[in-house]
Amino acid sequence: MNKTLMADELREKIIANPDTLLEDHDVMRALVGASDANAGGNIVDLRAIAMTRLEARFDRLEDTHRNVIAAAYDNLAGTNQVHRAILRMMDAADFNVFLQDLAGDVSNTLRVDAIRLVLESETPNAENSMGPVVNLAPAGFVDDYVKLGRNMPARQVTLRRFYDTGAGLFGDRAEYMQSEACLKLDLGAGHLPGMLVMGSEDPQQFTPQQGTDLLTFFTGVFERVMRRWLA
Repeated sequence: MNKTLMADELREKIIANPDTLLEDHDVMRALVGASDANAGGNIVDLRAIAMTRLEARFDRLEDTHRNVIAAAYDNLAGTNQVHRAILRMMDAADFNVFLQDLAGDVSNTLRVDAIRLVLESETPNAENSMGPVVNLAPAGFVDDYVKLGRNMPARQVTLRRFYDTGAGLFGDRAEYMQSEACLKLDLGAGHLPGMLVMGSEDPQQFTPQQGTDLLTFFTGVFERVMRRWLA
């Protein structure tokens, strides 16, 4: 009586959750290895189901493999872009050439649509722009721009959707910007903070979900180059 009860319970469990049986490798090997004479036609069905499951797993594994390769390729391409941009910055013979390269070759290499260098200043009329690349801003501007009024520390690298705060960094091109990368700069003792802002017309180019390792490295190099020019 107890044996029949246990068999019924086991049968009900299998019917209620057949995936448990199909996912158990030892059970499936035992079923597939059973003789056709003892198992009848059912073993063929189980073998077919097992093969279908294996094919599905292989497809998922193949998709994962493709995604890993694609991610590795994108990371390598991004690393090469950053390295080329850094080398271009370090080649500049003077500060004016440095700024020209920043708006030209460096911007193109990084594939951004606009780039602005913000320097905080104690000058009363510090909101005026110094050419197409450099913007002077009052003390405290960088943290305010990065935090957008939120009570939080200003991160070194912030990737986000572009918010037109009225700061005028991108001028007439602001209406086309969809995302931005804000790189906060430590310009050394005796200097107020700065910020490098990269703008893109692609809303997916800079998003909070992306990693920031490469841009953090780029920021560190950019800080050192700027300190050399400010010295």
